[in-house]
Amino acid sequence: MAGHIEDYALIGDLETAALVGRDGTIDWLCLPRLDSQAVFAALLGAENNGSWSIGPAESSGLSPTADRRTYRGESLLLESEWDTPTGTLRVTDFMPPREGGAPRVIRVVEAVRGTVTVASTLRLRFNYGKVVPWVHRTDDGRVRAVAGPHAVWLDTEAETHSEKLTTHSRVTLAEGERVAFTLSWQPSYVGPPGCLDTDQVFQIQEDTEKFWADWASHCTYNGPYRDAVIRSLITLKALTNPLTGGIVAAATTSLPEELGGVRNWDYRYVWLRDAAITMSCLLRAGYRDEARAWRDWLLRAVAGDPENLQIMYGIAGEREIPETTLPWLVGYENSTPVRIGNDAANQRQLDVYGEVIEALLLAAHLGLERDETSNTLLFKLVQFVEAHWHEPDKGIWEVRGPDRHFVHSKVMAWVAVDCAIKLIEGGHADGPVDHWRILRDTIHQDVCENGYDPDRNTFTQSYGSQELDAALLLIPQIGFLPADDERVIGTIEAIQRELSTPDGFLHRYPTEGDSAGNDGLDGHEGAFLVCAFWLVDDLAMINRADEARNLFERLLALRNDLGLLAEEWDPHQQRQVGNYPQAYSHIGIVDAALSLENPSQRHPLALRSAKR
Repeated sequence: MAGHIEDYALIGDLETAALVGRDGTIDWLCLPRLDSQAVFAALLGAENNGSWSIGPAESSGLSPTADRRTYRGESLLLESEWDTPTGTLRVTDFMPPREGGAPRVIRVVEAVRGTVTVASTLRLRFNYGKVVPWVHRTDDGRVRAVAGPHAVWLDTEAETHSEKLTTHSRVTLAEGERVAFTLSWQPSYVGPPGCLDTDQVFQIQEDTEKFWADWASHCTYNGPYRDAVIRSLITLKALTNPLTGGIVAAATTSLPEELGGVRNWDYRYVWLRDAAITMSCLLRAGYRDEARAWRDWLLRAVAGDPENLQIMYGIAGEREIPETTLPWLVGYENSTPVRIGNDAANQRQLDVYGEVIEALLLAAHLGLERDETSNTLLFKLVQFVEAHWHEPDKGIWEVRGPDRHFVHSKVMAWVAVDCAIKLIEGGHADGPVDHWRILRDTIHQDVCENGYDPDRNTFTQSYGSQELDAALLLIPQIGFLPADDERVIGTIEAIQRELSTPDGFLHRYPTEGDSAGNDGLDGHEGAFLVCAFWLVDDLAMINRADEARNLFERLLALRNDLGLLAEEWDPHQQRQVGNYPQAYSHIGIVDAALSLENPSQRHPLALRSAKR
């Protein structure tokens, strides 16, 4: 049975990732990429849908919860320890960056004290837990599992045997002894991946730890929340593909926004919005290589056709990611359907133009060299915004109901034009700046006239509506209006009053009462964590610093023991819900920490001046 979402640790090699439970079981792993088929899918089903447990052999073969676990330093190497009656067992789980080699999960077991007996139980299932592979032992003692185009190899010095479609191993270690288990993926139609000997495994472990420590050392933030910021940055890096530059929204699919509900989506793709904001977050923390790689990814993905810009793409820029369901999986805690792919790729969401161009502005402001191809893209994007900003869309939250004139979408259309003007004024691009200034003013006036409710002193979710939307908290942060504007303060206070949960976090928008179903979906959802981080930013900007810091620290307390956050918080169950770990939530941590350090600027776009 899968653990609580927050029970899981993340390990990864930058191209895919695994989730390791507190009991030492890997319940989720897709190979060879994050958006590939899962070989361990117990997270969304049962252990027979694929899992790999390693832990003490006591307790009738069941691995008890680890007594301690931590990441080793500033890395993605996970250490879990169990105290048993005879000694202490440590398992170190990690995935080394591939550098052109095969993807590998390496699990090193070690007796830290006394004598311990270790049990490994490996259930490989391909195609998201549906297909049982052929498993056999090769002449050189390796275990090979094959199904269709996929092959997985298990290498270990420990003895293994197969029983009931499961590969078992049991080894007793004295203090100081250690044994490695290595799981490698390779296409089934090519030769086997190289077999690592013990010394090579331990050298790779040292190299992997050094890789992460070197990367973390480039962080430019040294404020009071550095540990939280570093862990969030490492998590964001783990969701960033080094080959393509694509940045995915989360490592999982179909972890529910409501336990037992239907709001279950596949987040293993590159949303332009999420990726642009992740890129901005990394840039502000000192990481330019990832920003440059994402800009290159963007230019390849959009190609010469911005009129058909999608709101999300595959990791390498694929456009076709059709949504389907997997009926053989019962879902996380019976939350069905389990979905792969995402039909939201076909939605029109006008806000993404603003986020993309804002990211290009931030990249230019922080020193990325001018690129003529991106200048051409900029021009075409603004042309599209000019032609379509006045139309309804699905909005930032990807509603599956009717299109509406979402205020946030209009505001971000203004951002698209405003940032394009700033790029031209800064000498980073060319374009009809005078014409675009008129367009910027036109959009601004339209939003203020049609998206603002003067009787309640708040902006609303969409033109003519009464509902609120937490995305409106971004209005002062992107410079649409200054933070001390009465309309901004009124909107912040209205959102706190009407969208807060009992514990002071925020829903994205109403999903109960008269507003139930206004997003085209049944059921409800938890508090959307990034919205509360936006509120932290806003409170800091309007000189309510103590309140901002208190909220930020309460949000940090929601993280699991390893510093990880899912998409949402269930205020009734007091649990994390939604896909995990979620880039948006970890962006919120970094941005809020930076805002608390310097409330006058959410990000270093000193060029930005808010309109009144």
